[in-house]
Amino acid sequence: MDVEIKINNISLETDRIILRPWLLSDLDDFYRYASIPGVGEMAGWKHHESIEITKKILDSFIEGKNVFAIVYKENNKVIGSLGLHHSWVNEDESCKDLKAKEIGYVLSKEYWGKGLMPEAVSKVISYCFNNCGLEALTVSHFSFNKQSKRVIEKCGFKFVKTSKTIAKQLGETYDSLKYIIFNNNLEANSF
Repeated sequence: MDVEIKINNISLETDRIILRPWLLSDLDDFYRYASIPGVGEMAGWKHHESIEITKKILDSFIEGKNVFAIVYKENNKVIGSLGLHHSWVNEDESCKDLKAKEIGYVLSKEYWGKGLMPEAVSKVISYCFNNCGLEALTVSHFSFNKQSKRVIEKCGFKFVKTSKTIAKQLGETYDSLKYIIFNNNLEANSF
């Protein structure tokens, strides 16, 4: 069952990052990483070709209240995003009553390989299970996205299945690997 989680008043902190709601003043930082070829494409969206596109998406993040800005404490720059979205398990008849959300994330290419995304994802997992009453979180990655696969495995998600996913913004169909993690080691019979 899809559960609504609004993060507009939530701030989470780790040793190196802050996860907080997006602000209009984040526009330049957002455009800086979202306009780099290869960053968005790993997540199924085309890199931003203008700051107007970034502004439109920033507005949707602020209005939707379900995507965190990832702020790197060392320089106070927004270096990525982490959202809580409708989960693919909500479409599975055997799991439709499971309180679940899908995590989606992207990180500035400049910060890849530093362990920041597992730090962010782990913090959000803890928040969702301890504060939001979720029973499970899911995540997916395209078969070619080895960086996401490493993040997912480091955070304790278990592989469930591979399916075809259409990346509408890219006009491509890819194999998408789907994973799940349960709260309090719950087990679902269908997995």
